[in-house]
Amino acid sequence: MKRRRATAWAASSLVAALALTGTLTGPVAAAQDRAGTVATATDPVTHAENDRVPEGSVWTQSYFPSSDNSGTELHADVLFPEALAKKKKRVPVILSIGPYFGHSGQTGPEDWTHTGPSNRFQDFIEGTDLFDEGYAFVMVDLRGFGGSTGCLDWGGPGEQADVKAAIDWAAKQPWSTGAVGMYGKSYDAVTGLIGNNLDQRALKAVVAQEPVWDMYQYIYSNGVPRPNVTGTANAYNSIATVDQMADDDPRYLANSRWEETHPECLTENSAGYRIADQRDKHWTSRDLARMAKGTDTPLFVTQGFIENNTKPEEMQEYLANHKGPERGWLGQWDHVRGGDHTSDGRLAMGREGWYEETLSFYDHYLKGVKPKVDYPAYSVQDSTGTWRAQKTWPVVERSATLPLGDGSYVDDGGASARVGLVPSGEATPQPREQPSGDWDMENAPALDPAAPKGLAKGQAKRRTAGEITSSFFVWSKPVNRAVRVTGTPQVSLTAKGTGNVMVKLYDVAPDGTAVMFDEQVSLLDSGKLTVDLKSTDWTLISGHVLAVEIGSIQTGSWRDTPSGETIKVKNARIELALDSPADDRPTAGARSPFLDTYLRQYTVQLPPGPASFTIPSVGRH
Repeated sequence: MKRRRATAWAASSLVAALALTGTLTGPVAAAQDRAGTVATATDPVTHAENDRVPEGSVWTQSYFPSSDNSGTELHADVLFPEALAKKKKRVPVILSIGPYFGHSGQTGPEDWTHTGPSNRFQDFIEGTDLFDEGYAFVMVDLRGFGGSTGCLDWGGPGEQADVKAAIDWAAKQPWSTGAVGMYGKSYDAVTGLIGNNLDQRALKAVVAQEPVWDMYQYIYSNGVPRPNVTGTANAYNSIATVDQMADDDPRYLANSRWEETHPECLTENSAGYRIADQRDKHWTSRDLARMAKGTDTPLFVTQGFIENNTKPEEMQEYLANHKGPERGWLGQWDHVRGGDHTSDGRLAMGREGWYEETLSFYDHYLKGVKPKVDYPAYSVQDSTGTWRAQKTWPVVERSATLPLGDGSYVDDGGASARVGLVPSGEATPQPREQPSGDWDMENAPALDPAAPKGLAKGQAKRRTAGEITSSFFVWSKPVNRAVRVTGTPQVSLTAKGTGNVMVKLYDVAPDGTAVMFDEQVSLLDSGKLTVDLKSTDWTLISGHVLAVEIGSIQTGSWRDTPSGETIKVKNARIELALDSPADDRPTAGARSPFLDTYLRQYTVQLPPGPASFTIPSVGRH
């Protein structure tokens, strides 16, 4: 799509904007003579007056209360199409709500010389020609961030009240048609999922790229903390206390300093992340997947199956609970937007047309304009790098529960896999060094690849000799035709011992080259345990083997404390959702550049072992 640029407004257009909004009052002469560059509700600013305002729009700022009667005041930056304002047109609203819209920068101060609206989604504005297409774009600061007051509440009831208030406010403005869509990536994709869960009539469509589907899963895995258990709290506390631009309006600056007089906000935020019990009310009130049950807002999502920040955990549950129209781009990429490019110019997801498709999605549900292109409901890229179209996700031709048998391992954090067993009587192994520093949904540090060095011939030899090491493996027979593992694999077992368990799935070629493609961990006590792995979409080609590893946590992706105990596993089994690639309906798209990066990072040599289970065939015979 070629971007069209509107010309800057004349003074007469500013006067028309004042008349349009209804809330924009004041002497006409003041508007005409104004030379300032900071917008208020009564003083709009164009690109000609402030180069941070996107071309083709006029910027105003507004304030309104949250919906929980807490006294929280929310701040909004409004970008309205300048070409329509003088015609007193009402337009549908694209709304984005999150912590990253502060005027001085998204996650910290940036190189701005003066204040202005955030440029976080400038790519979306330009890629869709949003203002020329007749939409307003509104950015609302969640409580505690930017120009909003209140204590930050990381996806909790307070932020849910903020989302409700923002949708209602955007729908009721005199320049709004009452039709609201939401757009975001990462945290402001989470607020889109929250918006869907609230099920408000004014919200007509949600576009959510790389969200977190359940806030607990970003901090813990079944009781085991991730490395960001403290880093994420620190990150958002830091963003909430960023100094804003000195030339901003006094009300904005006063609100931005809320934490200076309410330090308890930061303390309370940090405390919430330290609650490890997923059944605690703190987390059940943030279980977005469960809360989606019965919702029907049209939903357009993206998710990288192999990304290392906002992972596809409980995605299938959310989508199953959601009953409205769905659109999705799912595939083998990292934490990127639909229109992102790599440094060498390739599309990060590998598929063209993100902005055209999202605009068509909004046109359909906010304007009632029938799409000119018959887009697939789901466009999915599997592990071979090929794209297919399907009506839903996952498509499951056959479900299979397969026996994995018995085994034992030492919960030593991988020590025995590297240097031999921990001798009897020695101290319990200590946790490995973990990443430090801030970690938010937009910026996550690189972790050690999850395919451990322990997969070496030495470990296999010790296993053969009857020793118990950090993990044990179970192998399938080679598949006789290509089969796709899709949906959310699940492993169940009965254990004797206390500590941690990690389950990994490997795609193993005939020469022993193995790619780890799925994983999950859990705290473990004696008794029965069931663990959902990440959602996946991985094809085992003919002749390949599925290997399942069960053992101690051997990577830096969790902040585990090994127990040192020997864990005995009985009656392990795996439940798989299977699909046949032979039935695929191809759709346009190229191989994601990140897929090859992932394959380099997560490929190891896995010595073959005796086959103990068979993956059933699916599809045409």
